[in-house]
Amino acid sequence: MSQKKDNANTPSIIYKKLSYQLQGAFFQIYKTLGNYFKESVYHKALLEELSVLGINFKSEERINIYYRNKKVGVYVPDIIIADLILVEIKSKPCIIQTDIKQFWQYLQGSSYKVGYLVNFGSIRRVELIRRVYDTARQK
Repeated sequence: MSQKKDNANTPSIIYKKLSYQLQGAFFQIYKTLGNYFKESVYHKALLEELSVLGINFKSEERINIYYRNKKVGVYVPDIIIADLILVEIKSKPCIIQTDIKQFWQYLQGSSYKVGYLVNFGSIRRVELIRRVYDTARQK
């Protein structure tokens, strides 16, 4: 007897195809370059990989941060993917809680729903943190 799974309550992945392409790009860069370069090297490598994949991006685009509908600052993410996803790049032994909290604040302060915090400096593997800030904005 087979059971049919009810996926009605399972949330769909926001920007699923684009997210998988990005993750593949992150892994390819780490596989090729390893973990010993400066952040700027990984940034340039990611721009190259995105170009090869045909993914639109903006590098170091300035975006406004608002508080109570008033501009209170400017944030410059490393890369904005297809006007949908923020990417912050690190190259350090490990991502610490402060990095994660800062990245979360960047995502909250912007109009973007999805962001990646990517660390290429880890010895074991590329570290990826994908955050979604969508439904919280609606409340």
